[in-house]
Amino acid sequence: MTESSSCYASSAADLPSLLATKDWDALRTILAQIPDQDIATCVPELEQADQQRLLLRLLPIERASHVFSHLSTEQQAEVLETLADPDKARLLMELPYDDAAALLHELPDEHSQVLMEMFPREDQQILAHLLAFPEHSAGRFMTPEFVTLRPDWSIGRALDHVREHSALGETVNVVFVTDEQGVLLGVLSLRELLLGRPWHRVETLAQLDVISIEADVDREKVAGLMRHYDLEVLPVVDAQGILLGIITVDDVMDVVEQEGTEDFHKMASVGVMTLGLKEASMSLLYRKRIGWLIILVVVNLLSGATIAFFETAIEAVIALVFFLPLVIASGGNAGAQSATLMVRAIATGDVQTRNGMRLWGKELLVSIGLGITLALTVWGAGVWLGGVLVGMAVAIAMFLVVIIASLFGLMLPFALNALRIDPATASAPLITSVVDVLGIFIYFSVATAILQL
Repeated sequence: MTESSSCYASSAADLPSLLATKDWDALRTILAQIPDQDIATCVPELEQADQQRLLLRLLPIERASHVFSHLSTEQQAEVLETLADPDKARLLMELPYDDAAALLHELPDEHSQVLMEMFPREDQQILAHLLAFPEHSAGRFMTPEFVTLRPDWSIGRALDHVREHSALGETVNVVFVTDEQGVLLGVLSLRELLLGRPWHRVETLAQLDVISIEADVDREKVAGLMRHYDLEVLPVVDAQGILLGIITVDDVMDVVEQEGTEDFHKMASVGVMTLGLKEASMSLLYRKRIGWLIILVVVNLLSGATIAFFETAIEAVIALVFFLPLVIASGGNAGAQSATLMVRAIATGDVQTRNGMRLWGKELLVSIGLGITLALTVWGAGVWLGGVLVGMAVAIAMFLVVIIASLFGLMLPFALNALRIDPATASAPLITSVVDVLGIFIYFSVATAILQL
């Protein structure tokens, strides 16, 4: 954290005490100095509703709306409950369309409808259009505010148009060229406009090979596309190529964070949560976790059944029990490593389904190396505790379990992706539990064969 940002955070931390003492002069001075993002971090810390209301009223409506837009949708809903209807309407009216649509989607239908009616008729139509797109699609989080030019305009006329309509677009660093029907024809940076000769036509400077995305495409592909082509703005079109909206870098950063959080939740065998851990209730956390835990208990019952099946071998050589947790844990760890690498590679677009066989061969060679190393590591302990044959059984079992677990961890995300299921569902607990069952069976089968039990 830089010195200036540390100073901002320190000043923002003083807001609750100043609001409590109603030191208006000090409050206005601090609010004029610190960024809206730091003010937003203090809003959830204000326990009294009237303090939240006072804080927003002390700001100009444009800044108050900007602060409001940096709150989570759950925090926004709580703040709205403290405001009178006129204050709600003024705040909502200043929100960007994509932020307003996100808020309306998260609220219960009855509350969402009440807020929707506070917007002018034209805004209601735009918000309804955004909400009609699938929840995780590009169309849902695009903004319909952008500046367009005609290909036959002169650069001079185009610059006049940009100046006149700059307030209507979320960004004018990039403007788009469309025909009279709104079909996307090209893209033009503000720098190119400024450097162009006033009498030149827009079509002579516009980049006609435009990277765009259709509105119903999953938002995760948006992030990959913008990263791959280093785009500042991505246009969103319909099936006919008509420009519907734009997605900016700040929107994509939010998407990347949300998708990453979802993947972490899934890989930990926790259902997707829209709430943060701090805001989530105990009942919600229970519901999100209990389902997978029950499934994993059922899977682990197979582990107990497998151990019971080899009860005679265990009674004959007690030393085998000592190495059982070691072997199956190593297999689970190897499988979880492999799955984590693969899930992340699929999510970033680094790996495609067609790469499956080549990666399978690479992982086979790597897992053989890992298996040999771990087998040699446990062989000496096996010889010391149980003799040469026990050492051999433990080493061979470790070798086989690590290879099979690694290949299973690699192929499960691939198989899920091919079935159009989120690869992140290949969670570490799931892989570990499945590998436990396989590991126990392999371990005792090898021991039974070598020791002739």
